[in-house]
Amino acid sequence: MISYIRGELVAVEKDKIVVDVNGVGWGIYMPEQTMGRLPSIGEEVKIHTYLNVREDAMQLYGFCTRDDLEIFKLVIGVSGIGPKGGLNILSSLSADDLRFAVLSGDAKAISAAPGIGKKTAEKLIIELKDKLNLEEVLENKANGDGFQESNTSGGTSEIQSEAVQALVALGYGSTESLRAVKKVSAECETVEDVLKAALKNLF
Repeated sequence: MISYIRGELVAVEKDKIVVDVNGVGWGIYMPEQTMGRLPSIGEEVKIHTYLNVREDAMQLYGFCTRDDLEIFKLVIGVSGIGPKGGLNILSSLSADDLRFAVLSGDAKAISAAPGIGKKTAEKLIIELKDKLNLEEVLENKANGDGFQESNTSGGTSEIQSEAVQALVALGYGSTESLRAVKKVSAECETVEDVLKAALKNLF
């Protein structure tokens, strides 16, 4: 119903922001991680939104990128996880970290989110595993929102994927392995080079 809202950022609260659009202040709930990527108060912002309609309230949930919004929709599509639970998960894990946690079966990382138990995390993994792609985690695709630039080729993505799998095989946590590899420069051309650089990020 409301795809996005563009206007002046006038307030940032604990779990939501207020965006002024032609004199109307829209209150939008956002994940903590996303709020950290917002511009300064008084600047223009574009927020991709999801409208949740209940009998007693209508609430807007917002994200800086369409990718984050799509992941949110997938999460709340899992039985037992509502918008508040989805927001908690995306406050604890970025969209890419959540993808990798699902693909690697890392229920512990997901259940670290407030209000998300182990059984719910395992259910989320089962229901989303076939809907996500590791390639998307390792490719920093430009999305036109101005928050992220792309300099990753398909070949680099394959090398990063192998490096992540190698780190997990060495006993490192799946999520921390992904984070370490994503910090490595795209100039590393072999799996061995990526592994050496990633291991430095783990210490």
